[in-house]
Amino acid sequence: MKFFRWLILGATLFFLVKTFRDHWQDVVAINFHASLIQFSVIALLLTFLAHIWSGIVWAGILKFLQQPAPLTWVLPVYLQTNLAKYIPGNVWHFYGRIRAVQAAGSSLEAASLTTLLEPLLMAAAAVLIALATFQTGDFIAEKTPVYQWLPLVFASSILIILYPRFFNPLLNRLSRLKKTASPETRLQIKYYPWFPLLGEMGFVVLRGSGFIITLAGFTSLNFSQLPLLLGVFSLSWCLGLIIPFPGGIGVFESSAIALLNQTFSPAILLSSVALFRLLSLSAEALAAIISWGISIRKNQTY
Repeated sequence: MKFFRWLILGATLFFLVKTFRDHWQDVVAINFHASLIQFSVIALLLTFLAHIWSGIVWAGILKFLQQPAPLTWVLPVYLQTNLAKYIPGNVWHFYGRIRAVQAAGSSLEAASLTTLLEPLLMAAAAVLIALATFQTGDFIAEKTPVYQWLPLVFASSILIILYPRFFNPLLNRLSRLKKTASPETRLQIKYYPWFPLLGEMGFVVLRGSGFIITLAGFTSLNFSQLPLLLGVFSLSWCLGLIIPFPGGIGVFESSAIALLNQTFSPAILLSSVALFRLLSLSAEALAAIISWGISIRKNQTY
């Protein structure tokens, strides 16, 4: 598994370096006009709001799993641990949230499940958006079987597993293997997580809108291209989520460039994904800093 991860990392870096080497002169020649700053500010705001919304959805997941917590506690924990995903290993933001939920009084099983359910719903939401938008957009790769069936199978598997009829027996088996809970206290889900799933779809749309606005700062876009761009973003972002690299850096960029290189010039794509990554990091850092400041001020008032 470790060898496979390094193999993908090497291939990803090779693709990005080769693309930049072949088109760096075109990137330098791009006119970074004043309106690009306006588009960047809008994209930064959308990305910032997306992370706030994601924290609200996580609060909904906690409530769904009968582990409710006040939003004033959930948001700071979520936003402050979010930056830890860029630490090598790509699991430390999950670890931080599990510890926080445990410290709030939940069991290890419940804390782990609240953290596991979020990326599953995010991945399913992103793939569903990609499948829906590719049906209306002019996606060249949609004729390839892997793009037709693999995302559908992936999303369907997650959606089916999350039905209480299938999910609760998995939880029971896991509890018996780990001997973490008695039959009376084992965690169960009572209904399908429709609202958390819709919430994660909203998160992906907000993030995708930020990417589209970033791209619009470099080139004019047609309304008919929006489904294609949202679908490519969703699929690329999902790949960055499930492939274990810190923050999905490199995976998202190389996927988006590969899927859009028949529609936009490599120079525009390179500039757009680089700027979008910078804006994403800035939005996450800004959200974490603001929430940290609010937490300190709140503690000082008590």
